[in-house]
Amino acid sequence: MPLEAFPISSAAASSSQLMPAPENLLSLGLYVAMAVGLIAFLLIACRLIGQKTHSKLKDQPYESGVEPTGPAQPGRPVPFYLVAIFFIVFDVEVVFISSWAVAYDLLGWSGFLQILFFIIILFLGLIYLWAEGALDWSPSRQRRNATKEGR
Repeated sequence: MPLEAFPISSAAASSSQLMPAPENLLSLGLYVAMAVGLIAFLLIACRLIGQKTHSKLKDQPYESGVEPTGPAQPGRPVPFYLVAIFFIVFDVEVVFISSWAVAYDLLGWSGFLQILFFIIILFLGLIYLWAEGALDWSPSRQRRNATKEGR
């Protein structure tokens, strides 16, 4: 439905109408204070009431009742995890751009400039990662970094 179907009177669009009522701000402030107070109370209570004993048996890692075996190294190489992180970042980017594409005609030039700014920032981040070598996972890159650090 086009936005013209919902006319806004000049009185409703005034800046005094856009400010929330003081009682709404007070209730929001009270809610935030109660939430922060509850969290602080629970953290302090756990610190004071909780047991602080250590033993060899208690300090062992526990994995669903199975004795830990083998090294604690990741099963896959690190580039696998970097690819996964890059995928998540660019997947979120696609969500934002897709939502803009759905409403591009309603957003006008302002929306276009905002999405352009968003894409430019992401592109600059990609260039920075490329320049830092985050996209180069070959063993030769790892050897070059090791010689730079003096290993």
